[in-house]
Amino acid sequence: MAGYQIVKLASGVHSVHSLEHKETFHPVIGPVAEAEALYVRQLKLRERVEKAREEFVIWDVGLGAAANVLTALRATGESRCRLRLLSFDNTLEPLKFALQHASELGYIIGYEEHLRNLLRDNHVQFETKNQTVNWEVHLGDFPTLLVQSTAHKFPKPHAIMFDAFSPATNPAMWTRSVFENLFRLLDPARPCALPTYSRSTMLRVTLLLAGFFVGVGHATGEKDETTIAANSIELIDEPLDRRWLARARRSSSAEPLVKPMYRQARLSPETWERLQQHRQFL
Repeated sequence: MAGYQIVKLASGVHSVHSLEHKETFHPVIGPVAEAEALYVRQLKLRERVEKAREEFVIWDVGLGAAANVLTALRATGESRCRLRLLSFDNTLEPLKFALQHASELGYIIGYEEHLRNLLRDNHVQFETKNQTVNWEVHLGDFPTLLVQSTAHKFPKPHAIMFDAFSPATNPAMWTRSVFENLFRLLDPARPCALPTYSRSTMLRVTLLLAGFFVGVGHATGEKDETTIAANSIELIDEPLDRRWLARARRSSSAEPLVKPMYRQARLSPETWERLQQHRQFL
């Protein structure tokens, strides 16, 4: 598959590089270490799935080579739980490529048969000693999927692993409307958290305007902080405060993307007024 190649990172582990997007998946500390820091620990996955009395639903936005899902499955492997996984992507090619390089990537090993079934049927169910797993893939343009009538039938998530290519490379995945539509699909009675690798002011403003509470996320690799959003403030350890709000007002790159074209701009007067009225800062 000419669109991807295996690269060795500075940490010594291997990852997948997209030649089309000129981006490496989990480029600094590697797929497993990043997924553990950004999603498993930050979402408190083990504790939350163990406490769940119902099926625990995870939306995986940006399936890629499946490192985030497989790391989450391994991390909760000793927990008695029922997991419902919905992965979203517009292609399965990175996963097909990763499966062909399972020994180099490492994290694929042990899940090969399940992944082959997932690739064949866009769905797989399996059980381990403690887990019952129901995993499905939804192929297509994610912003478009969010506004289709069928989106309301998706099981409501307890957690969202948001791992799209960067705004500069893939701006359509980071617009204000994407996060507004995503927030509308959440169940207000079901606490849900969404971590992502970016710490940009633009992203945080976008999430706030979409309706989320937003906080400082855990460090990963060379990033001293990331971002976590949620529909419940209780899921955020370090919410953004008015000091951050003042810095956002001074930033030259804070106004959310309205169109799927990357650009940088200061906050508009309307956005500034809306931010000040957000319930997080009242």
